[in-house]
Amino acid sequence: PDNLVESELFGHVKGAFSGAVGHKMGLFQVADGGTLFLDEIGELPLSFQPKLLRAIQERQIRRVGGTETIDVDVRIVCATNRNLAKEVEAGSFRQDLFYRLDVVRIDVPPLRVRPDDIEVLAEHFLQEFASADPSCSVRGFSADAMRALKSHDWPGNVRQLRNVIERACTLSTSTLLGIEDLPIDVIEA
Repeated sequence: PDNLVESELFGHVKGAFSGAVGHKMGLFQVADGGTLFLDEIGELPLSFQPKLLRAIQERQIRRVGGTETIDVDVRIVCATNRNLAKEVEAGSFRQDLFYRLDVVRIDVPPLRVRPDDIEVLAEHFLQEFASADPSCSVRGFSADAMRALKSHDWPGNVRQLRNVIERACTLSTSTLLGIEDLPIDVIEA
């Protein structure tokens, strides 16, 4: 809900709404002097977008229910899986906010069009899970397992690959992840 987004980002004062039993700093204030990452910015309610734009432009926020303006110095980094230019054309994302945020754009293509990254990412995730769990005996991938990973379409991108490797590491009793350790949808790609 809009008021929850506003409260999370800008904070609130005691009594601003039901359940506001005390003052709460928002993420803008917490990130003051640093970087604030806004994931899935394309999902931001249209009614809240002018408030975010104003906070970015003026470098000031006001807590929900408050009257005091608070100066903030925050670098904004955003991520989205939506094409925000098309969202602007459709009227579901404000053009002025889009241009304010679109300073340095880094387009990350889906994993299915960069298969060379799959092996590097899979090895990274394997090392991450193996080092976090001392009982994990897995140290590598069989050729068949890696071939299956590379040929899969990965509709869930890197998150899906990470989850597949975590699942395989958790269930495997071998030192090499084999084809039998992978989910059936990955094997049948």
